[in-house]
Amino acid sequence: MEMLLKLAIVVLIGCLAGRVAKTFRLSNVFGFIIAGMLIGPSCLKLLTNNDLTLLTMVVEITVAILAFKIGSEFVIRDMRKLGTSFVFIAFAEVAGAFLAVFFAMFFLFKQDFVFSMTIAALAAATAPAATIMVMRQYRSDGPVTRMLIPVSALDGVLGVVLFGIVISIARILGKGAGLGIWQSVGRPLFEIFGGLALGALFGLALALLGKKAGDSDELLVFTLGMILAATGVAKALALSPLLANIMMGVVLVNLTQNSNRVFFALNQFTPPLYLLLFTLAGSSLDLGVFLNMGLLGLGYILARAIGKLAGAWIGSRGVKAEGVVQEHLGVTLLPQGGLSIALALLVRFHLPDMSAVVISIILLSVLLYEIIGPFIAKAAIQRAGEIRGMGSIMR
Repeated sequence: MEMLLKLAIVVLIGCLAGRVAKTFRLSNVFGFIIAGMLIGPSCLKLLTNNDLTLLTMVVEITVAILAFKIGSEFVIRDMRKLGTSFVFIAFAEVAGAFLAVFFAMFFLFKQDFVFSMTIAALAAATAPAATIMVMRQYRSDGPVTRMLIPVSALDGVLGVVLFGIVISIARILGKGAGLGIWQSVGRPLFEIFGGLALGALFGLALALLGKKAGDSDELLVFTLGMILAATGVAKALALSPLLANIMMGVVLVNLTQNSNRVFFALNQFTPPLYLLLFTLAGSSLDLGVFLNMGLLGLGYILARAIGKLAGAWIGSRGVKAEGVVQEHLGVTLLPQGGLSIALALLVRFHLPDMSAVVISIILLSVLLYEIIGPFIAKAAIQRAGEIRGMGSIMR
């Protein structure tokens, strides 16, 4: 079948599945993933493994845009207004998730060091969309509600940066023994800091170009061009495209007064790409690996939950946050979503030997939390006593 026709079918089926998912009070991401599973190589075979390889550019472009937008969350002036409490909590819960999953995978399940480090890095990111939806539905207000927004925003930034660092190290370690000092230490550091420096330069350039853009269309062209250029140059120089794009977003949002114009223009372009990304993620799932994953997937989910809960509690206690924040914030940070899927797909490019298991574990976690996320979010804010109005969906 013609590739463009296949692409059209993917978009239309994904869109339909997203609409169906919403009728069951699930997110459209859930529908995209299920649609991808059905049309992928493991089920109906509408998309083959060769097709998925040909579509890798879609994944790379989408992840680059996502990293750029994640960088825009790191607004220094806003963080100064909020104080430092949420920063400490975010670092603590990200570290908690990473360490808990790493120790579970490496010591309990006896997994490879590189695999354990990679899957642990993917555990860091939170997807608070379901929690925030429930909070808006019930008009919740209080310490937990007010702390979740800045913590989850910084969590996304830290999650992407952590993954970028880990994947750079993992790619070198995955090449085996016999590496020199430069290859084992210097090369990852060069890839990480070189990517950040490159992103800063492109961020400065975009800030200057953005001022000269005549309208939103021209601004969108400038922005996409710079994202593609940063990604291409980073790959050509063997630097981290992920860190380059996140730093470009950070620099732009902190140097430009009206940077929201850039992200507003970009938002008009990204929905079809996100649909393709999550549908392709579902298609990339190897159902044989998924069904035989057994205790490894369960172990990941439990270890991540323990790490998130413990990290949020330690961080909240360390900054002497209110008791309800210490008790209930961690629960609101449990869901995983689109960001983790996007990062997991990058594993397929950099560490293909372990990608099937990594993607299976992350999709299992995402699908589980897409179903139970709203319920545990409601329970958390209800126990915290922050519900101000009762909605009509979950009574």
